[in-house]
Amino acid sequence: MYMNQQDFIWQTEQFADIRILRYRIEGFEQLSLREKTFAYYIYRAALEGRDIIYDQNYKYNLLIRRTLECIINHFQGDRTGSSWSSFLEYAKRVWFSNGIHHHYSTEKFLPGFSINYFRELLAVVPQSVMPVPDGMTMLEYVDLVIDVMFNPDRDTKRVNQEAGKDLVATSVCNYYEGINQQEAEAYYAALTHADDTEPTSTGLNSKLIKSQGKIFEKVYHSDGMYGKAIRRIVMWLHKARHFASTVLQQQSIDKLIEFYESGNLKSFDEYSILWVQDTSPAVDFVNGFIEVYGDPLGFHGAWQSMLYMRDEAATSQFAAISNQASWFEENLPVDPLFKRTEVEGVSFKVVQVITETGDCSPSSPIGVNLPNADWIRARHGSKSVSLGNIEDAYEQASRQNGSLEEFYLPAQQKRIREHGLKASKLHTALHEVIGHGSGRLLPGVATPKETLKSYSNTIEEARADLVALFFITDPKMLELGICDSPETGKAAYDSFMVGGLLRQLVRVDSGCQLEEAHMRNRQLIASWVFEQGRKNKDVEMIIKDGKTFVQINDYEAVRKLFGALLSTVQRIKSTGDYKSAAALVEEYGVQVNRNIHEEVLARWKKLGIAPFAGFINPVLVPETQEQTIRDVVIVYPDDFLAQMMHYASVCAALPIINDRSFSAIILHQHRSPSSFFVSLQG
Repeated sequence: MYMNQQDFIWQTEQFADIRILRYRIEGFEQLSLREKTFAYYIYRAALEGRDIIYDQNYKYNLLIRRTLECIINHFQGDRTGSSWSSFLEYAKRVWFSNGIHHHYSTEKFLPGFSINYFRELLAVVPQSVMPVPDGMTMLEYVDLVIDVMFNPDRDTKRVNQEAGKDLVATSVCNYYEGINQQEAEAYYAALTHADDTEPTSTGLNSKLIKSQGKIFEKVYHSDGMYGKAIRRIVMWLHKARHFASTVLQQQSIDKLIEFYESGNLKSFDEYSILWVQDTSPAVDFVNGFIEVYGDPLGFHGAWQSMLYMRDEAATSQFAAISNQASWFEENLPVDPLFKRTEVEGVSFKVVQVITETGDCSPSSPIGVNLPNADWIRARHGSKSVSLGNIEDAYEQASRQNGSLEEFYLPAQQKRIREHGLKASKLHTALHEVIGHGSGRLLPGVATPKETLKSYSNTIEEARADLVALFFITDPKMLELGICDSPETGKAAYDSFMVGGLLRQLVRVDSGCQLEEAHMRNRQLIASWVFEQGRKNKDVEMIIKDGKTFVQINDYEAVRKLFGALLSTVQRIKSTGDYKSAAALVEEYGVQVNRNIHEEVLARWKKLGIAPFAGFINPVLVPETQEQTIRDVVIVYPDDFLAQMMHYASVCAALPIINDRSFSAIILHQHRSPSSFFVSLQG
């Protein structure tokens, strides 16, 4: 569906610290009917897993979400006034974060309306439609929901990364139950064998539980945990396989089905190998338990699905990156011991996202590099995709919002206006294709999640960013025709240093430190380079009109610093040096300069811009004749609440409580009044 870019509404609303955006899909109507039909079935499979991420994030998320949705559906009272508006805002925040903890900080956010008002809402909704867990009375259910939502001291952090704490005991994500960090690490260490050259991604599709003194995994599969949703995913995958574009694509879907039905991680590795080898289909997808950022120990994968189609024109612009992967590997500024001797199967595409669900929605990444298993990357390669229409939507929605003028010096503003979008896309391509796809572990070194533990994600993201930053100003970029001006690389340096030292702080509450891996990575790099570079004034902070700015005076010197830090970070990963990883991250990536932070927050507040953004997804609508799909068309909704309520009506597959072995414990815990309720009653 073509439409005038100026007529398309990119941002639909703003609430709390969130902007709701839309993205377009260009070229879908040019796909064949077979490809459109395939896309539609994968789209339906994507919707079916949505409940899973809610439960993975926190065991009461589905209970809270369905309670809110029940009120929205059935409340017949006054839907005007500030309290109702606050209620709707809270519901939107829950949908946006896939739960009651902030999607980025992972801190619990509290309702902006009173407990009494919430009780009034519940009181007039028919009890017969309320999502009361089996075995609970209505009173127990209401008390539980109120305690979970309103108690500021209960289950406050979804993922805790604070050094010196028991990261499992202090995180309320639903990957662990009744177990502490030491026990969890010991359990997985016992399953690790240093001489295993094809290690499975231990823990990726399970919850680790300690009950009655025994530790065991509850595996996600069609007859196990999350089985009801997984069976529906499999149903749509079965439909899709008949419309696959290639034999490899059909084989990979069959292997993905096998994995979902068995829970066997060997099957997932076999699927990943087939998937990474299949580079020709115009329509491709990711569906499974993928990224481990939501687990403080980095073992358990969050469920997500992403459906996309290749953007042929944009892909051709950056094809030289994957074609020259061997050159990039050879020219990495790292010890030759840590380089790959052979670079296999590296592919890159710019894509048009068709839909996203689970861990990657509503807040979306801008690039993806998979699979995550290092041994598969080394032997079979990886697929890197840049989400072109997502990047475009972010850029379109951010034009002329004043942030460029507020945080960048005049020369930087000019450079970014002229070269910033190209710089961003090139950085993403280098980050995903070469960054995540380069380097190797030394023989006998276990996977980073086992050696670097809670620091592994930050170290890996830093490594990928440093690779991109080192090469983006290399003359090779001009030689390959990937960019047409040295100013592109300089724009990337300006954006990264200003972002890492200043702009990203708008996403952190006053007085807090950094815990999210990408934020830690960016500050780690920018702070280390600033510390090293200010000695010779290669980079410095200057004060202009009472405001702090970052100024790069010698871009080549800064490039050398990026290379030096990359050498260190690659050594840390390749050798599994936990001590150095911890020291580097804790010194440069965690603590925030309080004075700078307060200044940045004050400057941002004046702009009136929400610091986070996410998306309403397009809808795929089949046009049928005699129960046969004759076409699939794209519809662009513009109401976030309406889309979330639609999802609730068509893809709410899971029960409220998904670990029945703990139902009795849950009931016992909430038949004893918490201190929160004692204080309320007192």
